[in-house]
Amino acid sequence: MINTKEKVADAASSARPYVERALRDKELRDNVRNAYTSARAVYEQLASRRKVSDAASRLAGDKDLQDELRNAVDELRSAAGRVQSVRKQSPEPARAAWNGLLLLAGIALGILLNPITGPAVRRLLARKLFGSGNGFVYQGNGSKT
Repeated sequence: MINTKEKVADAASSARPYVERALRDKELRDNVRNAYTSARAVYEQLASRRKVSDAASRLAGDKDLQDELRNAVDELRSAAGRVQSVRKQSPEPARAAWNGLLLLAGIALGILLNPITGPAVRRLLARKLFGSGNGFVYQGNGSKT
């Protein structure tokens, strides 16, 4: 059973990159602040209405409110795009190098062990590495019977 402390610790560790990004990224903070300001302005203008139908008709007819709401949505989209780029960042250089090495080794093994290209590539490698002579001739165990 996972207790509450472990749940909170898991949530905090998964939110850490986003919090760090919010602390360092001025443009992200500006996007969130502008979205909040625009949404707050729309809310204040619509909340003064007693009926929902009055608020809806005002929103449908008032171009300034529509522009303010559109601005809030655009700012939130920008902020979401910047936050999503946290997940798209490349891994640390050591991990990226290791992943590249593993990929290269996998491709090389695939070429060498492929039944179509493998024999020709292995012969070519043997000639390049060990020369073109017959240096590997089996001599037996050396006993004369």
